[in-house]
Amino acid sequence: MIALALLHGLILVVWPVWPVMALGVWWNSNTISHNFIHRPFFRERWANRLFSAYLSALLGIPQALWRDLHLAHHADTSWRGKITGQIAAESALVVAVWMALALGSPRFFLAVYLPGYGTGLGLCALQGYYEHFRQGAVSHYGAIYNFMCFNDGYHAEHHLYPGAAWRELPSRKLDRAFTSRWPALLRWMDVFSLEQLERLVLPPPIIPARALQSFVLSRHRRAMAALIPAGVERVTIVGGGLFPRTALAIRELLPRARIVVIESNANHIDIARRFAGIDNANVDFEQRRYAGEPLDCDLAVIPLSYHGDRERVYQHPPAPAVLMHDWIWRRRGTGRAVSIWLLKRINRI
Repeated sequence: MIALALLHGLILVVWPVWPVMALGVWWNSNTISHNFIHRPFFRERWANRLFSAYLSALLGIPQALWRDLHLAHHADTSWRGKITGQIAAESALVVAVWMALALGSPRFFLAVYLPGYGTGLGLCALQGYYEHFRQGAVSHYGAIYNFMCFNDGYHAEHHLYPGAAWRELPSRKLDRAFTSRWPALLRWMDVFSLEQLERLVLPPPIIPARALQSFVLSRHRRAMAALIPAGVERVTIVGGGLFPRTALAIRELLPRARIVVIESNANHIDIARRFAGIDNANVDFEQRRYAGEPLDCDLAVIPLSYHGDRERVYQHPPAPAVLMHDWIWRRRGTGRAVSIWLLKRINRI
């Protein structure tokens, strides 16, 4: 991390553009600086203060102040507002760097430094908001993000074990942590994108909507036809509200199967029931939230919008066979692409 912090400074000298600066402020603050707050890198106090001063100048954020604010966040208290000597010294250093840039290269300061610095702080604010969105600390177990960010995705685990080294966090993974399939900066997609895209194929029954419904249904039916095992008599679909493409497709593929749709939103159930033939003797709706428990069925279908721990479903399937809707680049075992246009595939567990 020390070497990467020095490399960060070198990159800014070689490639001084505002996007690089913004990404550097965000990445360093949430990796190197964050780890340094919880576990100082050096045994000698003077060395830690020197490195803290370097990070302060590099990021434009007094690290002693950032440390006090962050530890107050972990303690769930307000910052006590005390200005220490180190906070004052690092704040003066940051101001000195700003003045040197503004006087020595005002165009660079106004056109590159300030936009990059402001964007970086905005990314940090977005990161902090979605790391604690709704339910408290939220974890993300994606391998790429955690490799690039020193297991920062294990955020619920970090809050429970704030003194644990970043290498230890995967071994302390919580079974019941709130999780998201997205890193924090993309976590808004959990809230917005999937449901909004789903509504594109809903009534009113205009020609484009009908065409989209036919396209979505045919692609899902084709993928599931290749994956459904023999002998299925009972099917449970998690989250089958809005456009019930999975229930419609399975009714065609397994006309004698008993289908139960678990959906927590009553309005979504009402919308799903409007589609011809979905609400009959073979299809039942249960209004409740699925919490990851075992399901009494031969086949379970888990949607792309599932808010629980997807990796846990992969490791501990809740039924003898499970069809997991996932992003097209996430191949797990036997699977079929639904459509490149929908960016979806179905994996069979």
